[in-house]
Amino acid sequence: MVGFGVVSLAADMVYEGARSITGPLLASLGASALLVGLVTGAGEALALVLRLPFGSRADRSGGYWSMTIAGYALTAVCVPLLAVTPFLGAAGLAVGCLLVLAERTGKAVRSPAKSTLLAHAAGPVGLGRGFGVHKALDQIGAFAGPLLVAAVVATTGVLWPALALLAVPGAASIALLFWLRRRTGDPLREQARAAGPQPTVSLLRAGRDLPRAFWLFAASAALTTAGLVTFGVISFHLVTDDVFPTAAVPVVYAAAMAAAGLTALALGWVHDRWGGRELLVLPVMVTVVPVLAFTESWAVALLGVLVWGAATGLQDSTVKALVARLVPAGRRATGYGMFAAVQGAAAVVGGALAGWLSAVSVPALVAVVAVLQLAALVLLFRTLRTR
Repeated sequence: MVGFGVVSLAADMVYEGARSITGPLLASLGASALLVGLVTGAGEALALVLRLPFGSRADRSGGYWSMTIAGYALTAVCVPLLAVTPFLGAAGLAVGCLLVLAERTGKAVRSPAKSTLLAHAAGPVGLGRGFGVHKALDQIGAFAGPLLVAAVVATTGVLWPALALLAVPGAASIALLFWLRRRTGDPLREQARAAGPQPTVSLLRAGRDLPRAFWLFAASAALTTAGLVTFGVISFHLVTDDVFPTAAVPVVYAAAMAAAGLTALALGWVHDRWGGRELLVLPVMVTVVPVLAFTESWAVALLGVLVWGAATGLQDSTVKALVARLVPAGRRATGYGMFAAVQGAAAVVGGALAGWLSAVSVPALVAVVAVLQLAALVLLFRTLRTR
């Protein structure tokens, strides 16, 4: 668990450092709030929906390590390449959008396989605690990366040198992965080989084989994902409405990542005792985010970003632990893929909706998010009762 946490620490410096300035970067390349919402929402959708085929492939092939390494490598390459987009003229915006989407695709390639490896390693200590500790280490990188970006932007006055510098932790994450792979071996591949070749099953059949409680939870999580405004849209507002200077936005994002790590660590411990009931607070947190984050007061907007960070920490740790409890051990990568696909379909709609409504009517955005979260809360209650 600790080894994977250190890998995630280095990798999170790369992609969270980049995500802290995605909104301002795309804005500097000529993007509108709607385009930022579409790209960041579509990026999250790719990071989620594509886990469906990659999760099924990991379970069939047993290639958990190879897919994990490939996904991290794609992120380590795409983020530093964003540094060249300001020098590409009219093509810069299109290339920037494609690189953002490609980086999120790397997340999809690695996540089901990595989560399966983590669930296997966390078995002796408890799923909630294991995922919580991993997320806390993960968030140290998510905290350090944006601070590094902020320091470089404040020093140079431009964004591209900070993106280029993120190549260093990217290379470190790949080197750490290869070292960890050699040190631990590949017990899950050996188990897959011992079980013999797995038959190819259609996605429809694979979905029917998963428990009803899993699908109730997936629907609830999709609604919370649709309602949780992407940081790209939030940071676009913070810069274009002069709530924070551009160099301060990565610092604000770093604070959100610290909140995410602390939330993941605390509620991961709680999860092993409460069995998922702690997730009832998530729709409430998601509802509060646009109320606070889209104000003109820097202090209130900062509070909204911190709540946003805490909500993402809860989504990325305890939610995964509950999925592992709802799905048979031999189907976890498939389950994570199915779960993420449902979330991803909601993410692209939610990202576009947030980008549009934030520019048209913030009260309307707040109302829509509140309705979505009320429905999510009802489905979560049913999930817990069914389980």
